[in-house]
Amino acid sequence: MRKNSRRRPGGAAGKFVPLMLVLLLAAVSPACAPADSSAPAESSARGAGASAEPGVPLWLPPPGSTWQWQLSGRLDLDVDAAVFDVDFETTTPEEIDALKQHGRRLICYFSAGSREEYRSDAGEFPVAVRGQPLDGWPDEEWLDIRQTDVLLPIMAARMDTCAAKGFDAVEPDNLDGYVNETGFPLTAEDQLAYNRAVAELAHSRGLSVALKNDVDQIPELVDSFDFAVNEECVRYDECSLYLPFTDAGKAVLHVEYAGTLDFCAETRQLGLTSMLKPLDLGASRQPC
Repeated sequence: MRKNSRRRPGGAAGKFVPLMLVLLLAAVSPACAPADSSAPAESSARGAGASAEPGVPLWLPPPGSTWQWQLSGRLDLDVDAAVFDVDFETTTPEEIDALKQHGRRLICYFSAGSREEYRSDAGEFPVAVRGQPLDGWPDEEWLDIRQTDVLLPIMAARMDTCAAKGFDAVEPDNLDGYVNETGFPLTAEDQLAYNRAVAELAHSRGLSVALKNDVDQIPELVDSFDFAVNEECVRYDECSLYLPFTDAGKAVLHVEYAGTLDFCAETRQLGLTSMLKPLDLGASRQPC
């Protein structure tokens, strides 16, 4: 659940939700509509903490796959989408099983660059790694991504949860702290090193991984990430920056939060899979 845009010139930032929205999630009926025909049929088995099985390829979202991104409210299992991007902690095993039984592929959302007060593992972040609150979200703090000895084990445990629940991929959010007011002197090199380490954690668990925003570092990171998730590249005139992903045949899952679907022609031409959603990232969606 999340979000509200925060940006500095030259970079994009993620989005965030207050704790009260988490409490809105509840189990729902497993009845689902037939999955979109673009969803691949094969699936690889994974266990918590397991490395990728030799010879078993990672699942990659095919460019053009229909997708749903829901991080708040009662999870709507009936949305006609091949790929669901949902929260790693609040999404229940029953909901995941219901989606997978109908051929859906699942992306596991968590924040890799911030500490959220409402998370069950919030107490594992020592004060030394906790920085400034995110603009507009006083209960969420940026992390000192230079302290990988502290942060990577926490992120690994979150990915173990994703793998154990049966997710196919992960979406680590807030991978662009270096262009935000974090309270730490983070550099572009710090961010590149951290983002690559997060990607490797995913791959070692048999999970594909999305690059969330961090548009300025796409050329350096496209080889380390399997697909991308972007917020508001139309609004900020950044969609063409995703050509390294689309030229490599990698999906770019894109959302705008305001306006109409007039942007669809532009993003479709660039190879993005786009939709319009409300800022609260509830069930409502208008796909291109």
